[in-house]
Amino acid sequence: MAIPDYESLMLPLLQLASDGKEHRSREATEFLSDKFHLTEQERREFLPSGTTRVIVNREGWASTYLKKCLLIESTRRGYFQITQRGVDVLSRNPTEINTKFLEQFPEYAEFKKVKKELPRKESDKTKYEVTPQTPEEILGAAYEELNQNLKQELLESIKIASPDFFEDLVVDLLVKMGYGGSRSDAGQSVGGSGDEGIDGIIKEDKLGLDAIYIQAKRWENTIGRPEVQKFTGALQGQRAKKGILITTSTFTKEAVQYASNIESKIVLIDGEKLAQLMIEHNVGVSTTASYEVKQIDTDYFEK
Repeated sequence: MAIPDYESLMLPLLQLASDGKEHRSREATEFLSDKFHLTEQERREFLPSGTTRVIVNREGWASTYLKKCLLIESTRRGYFQITQRGVDVLSRNPTEINTKFLEQFPEYAEFKKVKKELPRKESDKTKYEVTPQTPEEILGAAYEELNQNLKQELLESIKIASPDFFEDLVVDLLVKMGYGGSRSDAGQSVGGSGDEGIDGIIKEDKLGLDAIYIQAKRWENTIGRPEVQKFTGALQGQRAKKGILITTSTFTKEAVQYASNIESKIVLIDGEKLAQLMIEHNVGVSTTASYEVKQIDTDYFEK
């Protein structure tokens, strides 16, 4: 099943603490993962920021809401236990605990005064009401939307540029990724007639112990297995064993499978991956704003 939202975790989390014992946050995460039958992939799914697992983040916010309403309390770093109010709430056998349920507690109203939600588009409101998101998830979703728009703009800009520009861009990107050292000695664009399908050559490392051959295809149509086979033949003609085939479009499943089965090492990079790599390595993009998300340093308070 899908990873439950943080509101869905509130009641099970309180039930876990119903024995009156101390419970560790890590234990709670495992308990909730088991209770909702999360797959291994779901247990390891990260927020878009890549800093925290989704289930850990949602358990943390469920715990935060319960603490703010005095249903559970922190006993020491990373541990919590149920309060008398929490016991009283469970004695009423609630079918669910969510933010609407918590509105009965005066502490929740105070919490809402200081908790500012990010503005959401009108089209997102229904979705948010059905599947509440944590603040980190809202930030992550906004970041992903901006990233997707940027990817589209990058690919559109590449497609209207000259073929020579695209070939140079590919070499620039690989240099930024750490291949070959400086731009001047790391790689060279080939292109032109007689290139036998090779658009560029780049050193695998700063010493130039091996070379990686590049083919850059600024295509609209999906690239199939025949094109990958042609590139393989071009590599063999150069006695090369390593190649990168980069396109602004996509590859068929047959093309991907063929590249993974042959002796030569060929990496396929489609338009989506190309744009993402450009963003990650600051090729053709610039930073317009930066936001730091901070959390409390619990070690500082234990000195």
